[in-house]
Amino acid sequence: MKKQSYILALLFFFTLVASLALPKKAQAIPAFARQTGMACLTCHFQHFPALNAFGRAFKAGGYTMIGGESMVEGDMLSLPSALNASVVLKVRYQKTNGNYYYTDSGGNPTLAEDEAADPSVKTSGKVSTNKGELQFPDEASLFLGGRVGEHIGFAYEMGLNGEGIDNFTSFKMPFVYDVAGTKVSVIPFNTDSLGPSFGFELLNTGAVRNIRTMEHRKDISAQQYIGTATAAEGIAFVAAHNMGFVNYSLWAPSHTAKDIGPFSQYLRIAATPTLSGWDLGGGIQWWGGTTSVGTGGIDSDHPNSDYQTHAWAIDAQAQGAVMSMPLGIYLGYGSAAKSKSGEPTNLFNSGTNDDKTALSVSAELGVLPGRATVSLGYRTADTGAASNNKDNGLVLGATYQFAQNVQLQLNHSSYGGSKYETTPAPADGDQLTTLMLFTAF
Repeated sequence: MKKQSYILALLFFFTLVASLALPKKAQAIPAFARQTGMACLTCHFQHFPALNAFGRAFKAGGYTMIGGESMVEGDMLSLPSALNASVVLKVRYQKTNGNYYYTDSGGNPTLAEDEAADPSVKTSGKVSTNKGELQFPDEASLFLGGRVGEHIGFAYEMGLNGEGIDNFTSFKMPFVYDVAGTKVSVIPFNTDSLGPSFGFELLNTGAVRNIRTMEHRKDISAQQYIGTATAAEGIAFVAAHNMGFVNYSLWAPSHTAKDIGPFSQYLRIAATPTLSGWDLGGGIQWWGGTTSVGTGGIDSDHPNSDYQTHAWAIDAQAQGAVMSMPLGIYLGYGSAAKSKSGEPTNLFNSGTNDDKTALSVSAELGVLPGRATVSLGYRTADTGAASNNKDNGLVLGATYQFAQNVQLQLNHSSYGGSKYETTPAPADGDQLTTLMLFTAF
């Protein structure tokens, strides 16, 4: 594993060095950049998808800001003359260091190389990334978004990879009005995997799955570790100001048309002040209620029709500069309540022994401002299991921007704690390395 990690690190280093000769002028071509006529880093801190203060204001305004495009104007009509689109693509290589384990005729764990010697061995527990897996693509989508009218915007993502692709991977349509300097919004939304916070979120702590600084999301975000990134559809009611925002959402853990009983609730309260040149943020998240989704359950992994959605989190961030180098610091703590006998299962923690908890901290430094970053993160967690429940992770990362919309990212995570002290050891081992090309154009 160490040898292959060194190879990936060298690959990243030589790619970085070689690319220093590339032209430094970046192109801003994704959907929102086309509409506003502004560069990607106008809205993003260090690199996409993390947001800065201007990016938060653009999002709070429902994606309606214009600037770079001609408009079609008329009575109760104000929309761009072109439909703004982007292709978003992730290509990843992932490598874990686990062994292939099988179960022999006596029920004993057996290493894969023993299979030939024992015909009774059954195949089970294979993890393809132990050999190294090229995921081309890991994700691919067509993204449309921007202004629908003076007070209405939208963001729509359609999956492009795999069989049975979902034409509505995610969708939201903010209806936004300015009330005494505060943006007041009603946002219907639907997502296959981003959770109820997808309705509206502005911080980069992983409070919503798709806004974070590193690819190994569960190693740098407490909210992502406790499992809040689920299918979700509902309506968000939002008030946003440059000093903070409130999001109260009614939602259900569903992504397709189903009978839905009472909605669950989601509440987010956050402050976003500026102090001594530092862009600060912090707040709380609360998931609550019980919801009923269809007679066949949510999906094959969640066959019950009734689920509790009980969890909470606190988080904070600071984005500024040290010695002219951009620096972002991100903290989070989250807890998902244990399921109780005789009550509907908690969607975020099906275990009945203890609450699932996680504490995360990470930092990212722009060593070549606007071009390259290095990052470090640590997460300590309790899975909630009765034994072997401690799960700790240390992650090292780096990014390099070939252009503002083309990013190369390297993450390497090492894991420890009693979760990894079992016999047999976890099938995917205790190391994960990811090299990813991430682009939007």
